[in-house]
Amino acid sequence: MVNAISQNKDLKSQSKNSKSLHLDNFVSNKSVVEAKPIISRRQHKGYVYNVTTETGNLFVEDILVHNSGGLGTPPHLRVEPGMIHKASGGVLFIDEIATLSHKSQQELLTAMQEKKYSITGQSENSSGAMTRTEPVPCDFVLVAAGNYEDLRKVHPALRSRIRGYGYEVYMNVDMDDNLENQSRLAQFIAQEVLKDGKIPHFGKDAVNEIVFEARRRSDHKGKLTLKLRDLGGLVRAAGDIAKEKSHSLVTRQDVFEAKISARTLENQMVDKMIETKKDYDVYLTEGKIVGRVNGLAVFGDGSAGSIIPIEAAVTPPSSKNESKVIATGKLGEIAKEAVQNVSVIFKKIFGTGFSKDIHIQFLQTYEGVEGDSASVSIATAVISATQNLEVRQSVAMTGSLSVRGEVLPVGGVSSKVSAAIKAGFKEIIVPKSNLRDIVVSAEELAKVKIIPVSNLVDVLRVALVDSKEKKEFIKLLSKAVYSGNDFLGGIKEKIVKPVLLVE
Repeated sequence: MVNAISQNKDLKSQSKNSKSLHLDNFVSNKSVVEAKPIISRRQHKGYVYNVTTETGNLFVEDILVHNSGGLGTPPHLRVEPGMIHKASGGVLFIDEIATLSHKSQQELLTAMQEKKYSITGQSENSSGAMTRTEPVPCDFVLVAAGNYEDLRKVHPALRSRIRGYGYEVYMNVDMDDNLENQSRLAQFIAQEVLKDGKIPHFGKDAVNEIVFEARRRSDHKGKLTLKLRDLGGLVRAAGDIAKEKSHSLVTRQDVFEAKISARTLENQMVDKMIETKKDYDVYLTEGKIVGRVNGLAVFGDGSAGSIIPIEAAVTPPSSKNESKVIATGKLGEIAKEAVQNVSVIFKKIFGTGFSKDIHIQFLQTYEGVEGDSASVSIATAVISATQNLEVRQSVAMTGSLSVRGEVLPVGGVSSKVSAAIKAGFKEIIVPKSNLRDIVVSAEELAKVKIIPVSNLVDVLRVALVDSKEKKEFIKLLSKAVYSGNDFLGGIKEKIVKPVLLVE
């Protein structure tokens, strides 16, 4: 039992000998304030808890007792409501839900189910004394957010609760590329300028360049990216450059310069790697070599393209019973599976008559290789090595290869093409289904020829140096891998006039 303290002197004198007082009526009307409050004694059964709020007010059994911060209460006996209690009656938003430990997720689930949870006055990692209250109401609506990659870290019981009594929503990372959404992006740019308060507004050409960048970053045909935080960074960087030049409006050139100065760490790192590899001839952009192919890859979030030289060689078999395919270069699980898929095509071509080990090396891939977008490059390198056919080094390529020899689409194709252009390649082989995903400027397109392909025969026609042996092998490949003309129709028309989506 506790004493309720009032500023009224008469109240103090009346309450000196009281064991427990309760303020029944509290009114703010001036005409009634002067009247003496009615004080009555209330018997309380159970525990009494002192709750100190962030503002320093001390509550006892929901009655404001003192605003001294509860200094009379020992620290280990004080309890403070958590977010689940403060959100009671409202909405509790938790970002990066997967970062919560499973224990915390279980406690959250209990609070949602019981709609009440005890307040404890001790950290779960503390070895001191613990104060635990009776269950306190915490009836709230939970809104949780996280990344798809982290979904496996969410407790299954919590997900089951969400699916049973709520909704799971996958947020779009892009939107349709139409006039309406382009206008919305222009509005977003204006909002970012006003929010910054220091940079000038954007001219029409500069806005169009930001829209073009949104199209490129979406990495999907007919889409604009919704990663507006990254676009906002580009807007502010371009604005800073325009302000430094004393421009009244941000120009397209300012946006170009901002793209360079505001590059991600992955882009900066990859540029250094490409420059170093070129200086030391790790990859070549001219000439012809047997068993060597220039593959394309991406790093980080897919915004940084890179060059991965791949070499293949054949050796006498290490086993009399079978030939082996050995791949090195810090490969991930998917990349290893891609190598195995490529080996199926070799078996179709050579049958049981091929008795040599095939060695595949991804040159200087210290950061590792993951994904199957190097399948086309691997197949080309191995065919070149086994048949002693030269590969044109002015060609770079990317694409996933099925066991039937079809070239399938890959991700990050715009970043890969940009990296190949920057590295100095003259021709780039890409999956035909990715063609409209490629977004490059007219200046970049003038430096290179983009060649869309549908199958492995298309790839070899472009990548291998013309020779009699090349023609004979392509005939053999066509008969062994492809049935009839499933994939071979119209190849010449496909590779002569590539179509490219360009701003």
